[in-house]
Amino acid sequence: MDGKSSSNTAGKPIRCRAAIARKPREPLVIEEVIVAAPKPREVRIKIICTSLCHSDINYWKLEVDSCLRSKLVFLLKLINDCCFLLKRPPAIFPRILGHEAIGVVESIGEGVHEVVEGDTVIPMFLPDCGECADCLSKKSNLCSKYPFHCTPWVGRDETSRFTDINGETLYHFLHVSSFTEYTVVEMARVIKVDPAIPANRACLLSCGVSTGAAWKAAKVEIGTTVAIFGLGAIGLAVAEGARLCGAKRIIGVDVNQDKFEIGKKFGVTDFVNPRNIGDKTVSQVIIEMTDGGADYCFECVGLTSLVHEAYAASRKGWGKTVMLGVDQPESMLTLSSFGLLEGGKSLTGSLFGGLKPKSDIPVLIKRYMDNELQLDLFVTHEVEFEDINKAFDLLLEGKSLRCVIWMKK
Repeated sequence: MDGKSSSNTAGKPIRCRAAIARKPREPLVIEEVIVAAPKPREVRIKIICTSLCHSDINYWKLEVDSCLRSKLVFLLKLINDCCFLLKRPPAIFPRILGHEAIGVVESIGEGVHEVVEGDTVIPMFLPDCGECADCLSKKSNLCSKYPFHCTPWVGRDETSRFTDINGETLYHFLHVSSFTEYTVVEMARVIKVDPAIPANRACLLSCGVSTGAAWKAAKVEIGTTVAIFGLGAIGLAVAEGARLCGAKRIIGVDVNQDKFEIGKKFGVTDFVNPRNIGDKTVSQVIIEMTDGGADYCFECVGLTSLVHEAYAASRKGWGKTVMLGVDQPESMLTLSSFGLLEGGKSLTGSLFGGLKPKSDIPVLIKRYMDNELQLDLFVTHEVEFEDINKAFDLLLEGKSLRCVIWMKK
């Protein structure tokens, strides 16, 4: 089938429920919305379940600048273009958040041949077109045909597929918007997966757990030492990846002492609490613990100060520091040029852990199905769609790693 759909709703708008963020920091409101039919090279997906990520929280907290607030489309496009140029995420409401999910193809737009109605799919914030030089190369996961940026639209035509029942435009989030029963996603961001994998585990692979895939971003080797700064979901995913790679020692760094017991389940062997080390810095402690520094360091919080500490904690000569956390766009790193030359260490950023979605996500699924990857341990809570705000509360209170939200259980 190529661009043809046979369902009764194919080519027509769908009326369904969505959890809308109408104002920053206020509870999401479940309302009826209209989801337009997919355009060429787009897929409309019926969401089975979704999970809440810190990125959803961060965008939900963003305040809209009153001087720029307008519902005129041309001004909103101007706001987004300026935010892209300044690398600042746009604070735009009303919006449908959510980007970790799994669903079933309801209908497809013209030119789609990779999936058909009924296929189980995972929508992705990171594109993988399979055609551009970057997607064809093993060296990059940054598609040049569909460059990643924080747009409130879907598709390169910069329009929305969502409206409320009054006709007001609802904006997209990270190209996915999964806090809705139906969503529309570009085919470059859709991965067909084995329906045998439990939905409440597969949805985690859309972002956080995959981002921590140490085997891809850093190529962690057997018998090495890994230091992880921040033991949230991404940090624990790094620990899990390092464990699978055969790391001999995995050092977790976090201000929450309870994270050590949680971390042990994912392979963490040692723990450093910055509040309990006196006048020493974390890097000094790690250098002493490892007799020279860790082979691999991962910054998983999104703080410039921690990037500096992680880099300082890596071993001279071959130490590698990978930045996975997202800091404020204007935050700057300051490194000594001579120290960089003399130290022989490397520092790199890694979006989505360096994974190429369409080739690497199936690998993670197989490792889970083969009882190697411990996805089960990441799911600490599950709620019904009507209780989506409870998921926000749990994450904000630090009680949840990942809370799965079921559309219809």
